[in-house]
Amino acid sequence: MEVMGNADLRRLAAIEDIGFDTLGGSVVAVDAHNWLYRYLTTTVKFTDARAYTTADDEEVANLIGVVQGLPKFFEHDIVPVFVFDGGVTELKDDEVAERREAREQAEEKRAEAEDRGDSVAAARLEARTQRLTGVIHETTRGLLERLDVPIVEAPAEGEAQASYMAARNDVDYVGSEDYDTLLFGAPETLRQLTSAGDPELMGLESTLERHGLTREQLVDVAILCGTDFNEGITGVGPKTAVEAITEHGDLWSVLDDRGVYIESADRVRDLFLDPPVTDEYDVRTDISPDIDAARAYVTGEWGVAADEVERGFERIEAATVQTGLDDWA
Repeated sequence: MEVMGNADLRRLAAIEDIGFDTLGGSVVAVDAHNWLYRYLTTTVKFTDARAYTTADDEEVANLIGVVQGLPKFFEHDIVPVFVFDGGVTELKDDEVAERREAREQAEEKRAEAEDRGDSVAAARLEARTQRLTGVIHETTRGLLERLDVPIVEAPAEGEAQASYMAARNDVDYVGSEDYDTLLFGAPETLRQLTSAGDPELMGLESTLERHGLTREQLVDVAILCGTDFNEGITGVGPKTAVEAITEHGDLWSVLDDRGVYIESADRVRDLFLDPPVTDEYDVRTDISPDIDAARAYVTGEWGVAADEVERGFERIEAATVQTGLDDWA
């Protein structure tokens, strides 16, 4: 049995490069956990731990990551709306357990690297042990609130909620590195928002047209290959899955034809096509960051080294004035 990876789904997705200069004035529902984790691991990898460790030994590298990552939105006149995960569906229990085991193994290897004095290996492994702790959740929300960035609390998967908001045209794009936004029905997803260059645009309709599939059939293809919520069929990759669904019409017919069974396939299908979401959110575009309050929160209240975040705060302040984000009523 196999689990479909991002590289597999990327082979199906219709993706094109897009310049930031075409995105001015747009609103992006950001998959908060996905975005934050990338900055968190990068910060830990390249920053002295003393810069983000409090007197109580709490690690808040996320605060550096947020301050360094947000300017990209403001400088390009984009309003980010951060969508946070809610409860984890029981269908994802196995994946959560696997990630926990991988972190524990990385932690053991990191300790071994430190013992032998290999600081480079230790730093690389430190990034792999990161998890979004309660303090990271608390402080990320606290900083975003002071910067007046809208926050949405999803009842379950953040990417499902963000995709729902985009499908309702309440936001223009979803921002995520996860290809599951296609399966959750996001019309357009911006990828590479944490990278140095321009982002990529992943389109749902263009993906469906490329393969002659409906959205339901695309979900069936993913289930055959394997998702975060189910194992796929051994030997079935994206190309084979598309051919099978095209020939037989849907997941159930393919499974019957092959005489195989995928546990919880019906529940996984429903999760993608009708996920738990909420209508209780407010997408504001009249953002007015309180830079002084945010700076005091990060460097004063949480003791993050000022030189690690000052440039980021300066960029946010300059961008707010230049783009007039706070005038977008």
